[in-house]
Amino acid sequence: MTTSPALPATPPLDDAAIDAVITWFDHAGRDLPWRHDGVTPWAVLVSEVMLQQTPVARVLPRWLEWMERWPEPAALAEAPTAEVLRAWDRLGYPRRALRLQECARAIVHEHGGEVPADLEALRALPGIGEYTAAAVTAFAHHERAVVVDTNIRRVLARAVTGAALPARSYSAAERTLATAVLPASRPRSVAWNQAVMELGALVCTARSPRCRSCPLAAHGCAWLAAGSPAPRPEQRRTQAFEGTDRQMRGQIMARLRGAQTVPVTELMTLDTQDPARVERCLASLLADGLARREGDLLRLP
Repeated sequence: MTTSPALPATPPLDDAAIDAVITWFDHAGRDLPWRHDGVTPWAVLVSEVMLQQTPVARVLPRWLEWMERWPEPAALAEAPTAEVLRAWDRLGYPRRALRLQECARAIVHEHGGEVPADLEALRALPGIGEYTAAAVTAFAHHERAVVVDTNIRRVLARAVTGAALPARSYSAAERTLATAVLPASRPRSVAWNQAVMELGALVCTARSPRCRSCPLAAHGCAWLAAGSPAPRPEQRRTQAFEGTDRQMRGQIMARLRGAQTVPVTELMTLDTQDPARVERCLASLLADGLARREGDLLRLP
């Protein structure tokens, strides 16, 4: 049996540092509709799924349209899958749309149409992992939860460990650090989660951090104190997209969203230099349930 690393005896960030970040968020945080008072847990869940690896600017119009069309899990659960994929449009990773619909169906069938508040019940929903379950617990149900996304990982890596960027893979040590930093009181923990995530998105960014505007600069940020060292080679991330299978899958999905059916022969023209790439991507879309083949025609499911 494995055990989690022991929490440090002294919190990695003191109360003054925590308060500084929360106060910064109170006047600098973005006015996003899924943060408004009275927004439903379902609306928060949808926003969290959409925001995975997708900028807020792209998510906002889609979220507004989605909530207008499917304001409750029951509405999405009953929607034709093809309409769901068309509404997802170019948010990226369209499997998330399928998982979100499966999640809506599970909420209807297993939870009476209400997004559960229990962390383990959230984790059991289709497509809901550790981060999303914790985020819904904190931001929808206002309960204490260890929320760790890319932005939070980066802030903690810099402020506490002095690293320019976190490791490529989320580790047990990072989970322990985030747990140690999280304030003990429920309201303050929710405020901290929201604030530190926003700090990473707006100030402590990956490429051009604005340290002069950072509330942690006056509270002993380890990275700033070390002279803001560059990322180590193993910390650097490459986000190549051009020529990838992901790009090809997106091109195929765009064709499918725009027509009832598309001939496979037409899709093969997307890469005449490497037809095997097209075939590989077609096969993966079929396997993921994102497309359906009928003879020589392809369509949305």
